[in-house]
Amino acid sequence: MIQHASPREGPLAGLKVIELATIVAAPSAASYLSDYGAEVLKIELPKQGDGLRNFPPFKDEHSLWWKVVNRDKQLITLDLRKPRGREIFKSLLPHYDVLIENFRPGTLARWGLDLDTLRECRKDLIVLRATAFGQDGPYRDRPGFARIFEAMGGLTYISGERDGAPMHAGYPIGDSIGALFAALGVMVALWRRERHTHAPSEEIDLSMTEAMIKLLDFLPMQYDLLGKSQQRSGNVSQYAAPTGVYRTRNGGWVSLSGSTDALFAANCRAIGRDDLLADPRFASNRARCQNAAKVNQIFKEWFLVHDQEEAVERFQKAHGTLAPVYTAEQVVNDPQVISRRFLQSVDDEHFGTVRVPGVVPRFRNSPCRIDHTAKEMGADNETVYSHLLGLSEAEQAVLRREGVI
Repeated sequence: MIQHASPREGPLAGLKVIELATIVAAPSAASYLSDYGAEVLKIELPKQGDGLRNFPPFKDEHSLWWKVVNRDKQLITLDLRKPRGREIFKSLLPHYDVLIENFRPGTLARWGLDLDTLRECRKDLIVLRATAFGQDGPYRDRPGFARIFEAMGGLTYISGERDGAPMHAGYPIGDSIGALFAALGVMVALWRRERHTHAPSEEIDLSMTEAMIKLLDFLPMQYDLLGKSQQRSGNVSQYAAPTGVYRTRNGGWVSLSGSTDALFAANCRAIGRDDLLADPRFASNRARCQNAAKVNQIFKEWFLVHDQEEAVERFQKAHGTLAPVYTAEQVVNDPQVISRRFLQSVDDEHFGTVRVPGVVPRFRNSPCRIDHTAKEMGADNETVYSHLLGLSEAEQAVLRREGVI
């Protein structure tokens, strides 16, 4: 049985967010705000719901991805394409500070919910619009998913082996990056609203592809000033040496890094090669990058004759920069993760109690928590429509028959 937390706790307690979004990026942004204490009301289309409900992995026909991304939200159904649905939506808006939506540009306006109308409902409403390419430009009407953002933002091209095809990560990182920029944008707008109480409501235009370009920061400057595009280099860093992901004698994998001279010295001590410190080819990070193939090969050969556990232990003793490459099983069983109680046990209406990642970062004086995973479609219709808007059971029955809720 889910125990609903009321009120929410955390530094954003009291903030109210209404979410008109699907799949991963924009809903994740709302979830981040919820993690910090905001109250989030998610609106889904009746009978259809958010498409993420159909994304694997599944257990007993329930999407685990859905459960985590939409944690702690109130869930209602409402069809904004219907006139009565839009009226109800407008009656909800005065109760909320932020609207997050990810329809294609102009969709809400075509439904009679343009920015001026939204402002009439709440003059200081903050509206975040998340799209693939932004609210204007020749690509404004194109649909988008993480792989599009990653590909056209430049990340995919620089990922993969030197002589291989460009590669995507095994997770839609483009959605996660965009979600972080979205949450940050909302917080910036809230700060401005707090400081300038008479300022007009803010409209935030988030291009998910621009978020990826921003993530890569110096690549456009590198092209402008050096006339070259960054190329793939596999697991070998182009900014530091030695680096790489190495196989150990017992079949495990380790990741090596370290760019400073002090860290290079520690790594050399870990493999018993202090002699490398006197080699002019490895005297600085710039020199090591110029001779990366040689120094990387030295470390590769060492790892091949040592087990993963021994390698990690030796680097820890030498204060080197080596990490075992973890599976999900190793992540959840890691002593540091366990000691910090980062994986939190929360209520789930289908599985009783499940573990989910906790809130990042932590706030010492205003602790945050996650209470439950995402619920069934329309789980909070009664609470919102009866208690918040005062609709009777008879009125709600009519709305259900008409497909409005």
